[in-house]
Amino acid sequence: MVSGTALDVVLARVLQTGDAGGHARRALSAFPLPELAQTALDCYFRPDGLGAGPDARMRTTPRLRAAGGSPAEVLTVLGNFVEVWLAKEGHDGVVGVNYLEKIQLATAPAMFGAILAGVDHVLVGAGVPGQIPALADRLARCEPCVTRIAVEGDEQPLDHVFDPAALLAGHVPGPLRRPEVLAIVSLPVLAAYLARDEATRPDGFVIETSGAGGHSAPPRGPMRLDGAGEPVYGPRDHPDLTKMAALGLPFWLAGGQASPEAVAAARAAGAAGVQIGSAFALCEESGMARPLRRELLDRAHAGTLTVRNDPEASPTAFPFKVAELPGTVSEPEVAASRRRVCDLGFLRTPVRGPRGLVYRCAAEPVAAYVRKGGDPADTRGRRCLCNGLLATIGLAQRRPGGRVEPPLVTIGKDLSFLPRLSPDASPYTAADVVRWLAAGAGA
Repeated sequence: MVSGTALDVVLARVLQTGDAGGHARRALSAFPLPELAQTALDCYFRPDGLGAGPDARMRTTPRLRAAGGSPAEVLTVLGNFVEVWLAKEGHDGVVGVNYLEKIQLATAPAMFGAILAGVDHVLVGAGVPGQIPALADRLARCEPCVTRIAVEGDEQPLDHVFDPAALLAGHVPGPLRRPEVLAIVSLPVLAAYLARDEATRPDGFVIETSGAGGHSAPPRGPMRLDGAGEPVYGPRDHPDLTKMAALGLPFWLAGGQASPEAVAAARAAGAAGVQIGSAFALCEESGMARPLRRELLDRAHAGTLTVRNDPEASPTAFPFKVAELPGTVSEPEVAASRRRVCDLGFLRTPVRGPRGLVYRCAAEPVAAYVRKGGDPADTRGRRCLCNGLLATIGLAQRRPGGRVEPPLVTIGKDLSFLPRLSPDASPYTAADVVRWLAAGAGA
């Protein structure tokens, strides 16, 4: 499973840091329109990397906008193609890509890049992914498609047009395979809503509970916090798997599923299987920067690691898991010393203001947020996930004066798999995880 968020920036920064091993360039050489791939190389590739000087900063990347047709769409297509192509290289296994419905401007170009690379599944959460099945149909046929963009202040969504054939200048490859679409939901009620209409019905579901890493759905009903300041979930937030099975579509369970016993229980309850993130996020092949991964393993082994389901950290206002590690944005002094800046903007919200359409993020500078009509109270505790998560995978932006963007690390709350996979905090591989789960679950 490839994380499909911010892959345009990932590609640009990998190329700027020298593309060690030549992997990104190898994937770009397989893109169906070579001259389009060459635009990314011409713009971003630095054979010798960034260097170590104080002015060695990452070049900025264009941002997606509602008008469409921008260089940002090209880079988004290329970034998704590269990551999925590399994930599929050298084997015939199944590869999926995961998107956030919240990032609507990126959805169509990102999916098209993944489809060009032969992605098998598209998973979409963080919202109601009712548009995705129809988008998958049209993108696989290289037909123009419309994404309905929610604009705060407008009664009707804004039509955002993406034309894959025009982007490829008419050089449409042979028949493309439509990926299966899996909607990530927290409860059967949303699954039933999506399944009732052929236009919105996905090919399956991932049922993700509040223990999973990254974003999670807020509790149903009024938000209540416990003594640690985390959302309190109750019986209404536990999915009824009998209702899920009754829908007749395959589903997978996510959040605290990393054990052979959990896999067996999921299958017994009618699930097709499980989705696991944290066990792979801490393995040797993970994209997480090695020092952060080592710190997580050591602290988890020592029993000193805390993972908070922070109700304020994400600009989306969805609860977000934050691992408390020294030197990261989880430390109040690190967060306070970081200058607020919004130079990536993936979580911006389109807003209709008196001067037209603007883009607003609760993690941007407070004055800018207020100037765009936002409530300053909404900015309290917000963290820049875009810069923080890129730093977590070793692609941090460098700022004037030698400052480097600090990381923000997310992981699931249930790390009970570690004593069995890594009893002495020693490194383990993705293959170790698969062997352990499959053998214990009787697969």
